[in-house]
Amino acid sequence: MAKISEVFGGAAAIAKGMSITFKEMLNPTITEDYPEAPAKFQERYRGVHELQRDENGLEKCVACFLCAAACPADCIYIEAAENTEELRISGGERYAKVYNIDYNRCIFCGFCVEACPTDAITHGHGFEIASYNTSTLIYRKEQMLVPIPKGAHFPLKAEEPAESSGH
Repeated sequence: MAKISEVFGGAAAIAKGMSITFKEMLNPTITEDYPEAPAKFQERYRGVHELQRDENGLEKCVACFLCAAACPADCIYIEAAENTEELRISGGERYAKVYNIDYNRCIFCGFCVEACPTDAITHGHGFEIASYNTSTLIYRKEQMLVPIPKGAHFPLKAEEPAESSGH
């Protein structure tokens, strides 16, 4: 009697599994047309980093090094420089003269984004960074900066005094 109940139990399990399979077969197939159509990501997706600018076109990064300190993979390298009256790069006293992220080491954890007090570094939606050459995976500041907003005049240079022609 036990063998018959085992056979019926096994048959019921197979029938249940096949019913799920047939239900899935009747559902429409969802296919993304990548690379012909752009991929769609959730807003929270952690892609390639972007360095943000403010509405005037100045870089938000003030070279505080908090992102580099928070990075567990130690993949962020920053060199700071002072803003001058002649040339302003950021809104603070300093700016990041060099800002590199080594994507060979980056684990996309988001600690750098959370640590930034000025929201200068964010995760974008870029994901196509695969490469056969590891030297191309070190992104420089110029590659990560977002474009200057429309109507912004960057870099902000001090106005040169008009030369008077006194004959």
